[in-house]
Amino acid sequence: MKKEDIIKIINNKYKTFSGYVQFSHRPIDKSKDIFFDGKSVKIEDEEGFIYEAHFCNGTESIQIRQLNDNWLVSETDISSIDKKDIQTYISDIENFSYKIKMAQIWETNPDKLCENMDVKKLTKVVFAGFEPMKGESK
Repeated sequence: MKKEDIIKIINNKYKTFSGYVQFSHRPIDKSKDIFFDGKSVKIEDEEGFIYEAHFCNGTESIQIRQLNDNWLVSETDISSIDKKDIQTYISDIENFSYKIKMAQIWETNPDKLCENMDVKKLTKVVFAGFEPMKGESK
């Protein structure tokens, strides 16, 4: 898959999702790399490559990363995630009044170190959207 193919997939398949794109050659630009509150996803082909991109529509979380000359596109169902497993984090993007939500994916499996009792283990953390900071309006 080429960079142009990934851009087409992002602009078509994920155009109604919230999310962001991080390019390799520059910092995140709030005006053209972050999509939320109904802003349709539309990215342009640029000099650098898409280092990573994360999108979410409330039930599905998408991660896109370039690894050497390959693309990793990971789709995770987050529709049944317990609210206590969603954490929020303050962004370091200047004048961005939203927190970033991340969902923790836990799996329960027998653990031989715990006499084969079922133990929850963190298997993945994925993007789950944005949340306005307290005191801020959308």
